Amino acid sequence: MKHPARPFRLQHIRDRHDPLSLVIRLLVSLAALLTVGILLLLVGYILIKGIPHLRPSLFALHYNSENVSLLPALLNTLMIILLTLIIAVPLGIFSALYLSEYAGRSNRFVQWIRLATETLAGIPSIIYGLFGMLFFVTFLHWGYSLLAGACTLAIMILPLLMRTTEEALHSVPDAYREGSYALGAGRLRTIFNIVLPAAMPGILAGVILSIGRIVGESAALIYTAGTASQIANGLFSSGRTLSVHMYNISNEGLYLNQTYATAVVLLILVALVNWISHFVAGKLTKGS
Repeated sequence: MKHPARPFRLQHIRDRHDPLSLVIRLLVSLAALLTVGILLLLVGYILIKGIPHLRPSLFALHYNSENVSLLPALLNTLMIILLTLIIAVPLGIFSALYLSEYAGRSNRFVQWIRLATETLAGIPSIIYGLFGMLFFVTFLHWGYSLLAGACTLAIMILPLLMRTTEEALHSVPDAYREGSYALGAGRLRTIFNIVLPAAMPGILAGVILSIGRIVGESAALIYTAGTASQIANGLFSSGRTLSVHMYNISNEGLYLNQTYATAVVLLILVALVNWISHFVAGKLTKGS
């Protein structure tokens, strides 16, 4: 009986005697250790500086200069995440479906769209903020509002969603599609019953990355959603998110401890959203 790990062991022994492989192995290990070390240092610094300053007053329903409550900003953040995903996710997924399943992978028009999305992905967020302020806030007369902020963020994360969804669709083997067609299913049924469930983990990975960008964004939201410190009453009300809240109170220079405490809550929120997304992805993958 063949042992499945034997070829890997033999390759490992050969690598140990090859100087070039040994150097590359050391460099790769060093890069991994450096990355993990920086991440742990950053997270540890935030936790050590922020946890001692977490107070019940920080979670008061209304903000004032005495409690410096972060709860309104936290609720605004959750609302803007939900609103942005409602706008961006269907657009991103259906655009990627068109590019991958209908337009043809070698189509020149598709190549131009890919080039445009890659270019848009590299534009600084402050540019998106200025565009959102000129178009949504001024031209459409929405004012500083959650809707203007969410639409701006939706445009900003759309290239990321399209690219990750398209890559996830390309990773589905063509044999899945051919088998479905051979059984008599049409293209639409094949896409929704075979291709999309198989690509769901990759699509959700793109959604998770997009949520991380929404939560951490501040420059674009200052120009579109505004910096009002209270809970937004509706789509056309202004409200600051946690990252904008951190930026404002740290700029004032009087609430440094509360800034660290807010950073801890922001960190926990990102970890919680990621865990929920992974849990949902696991359930969907298992179900498919």
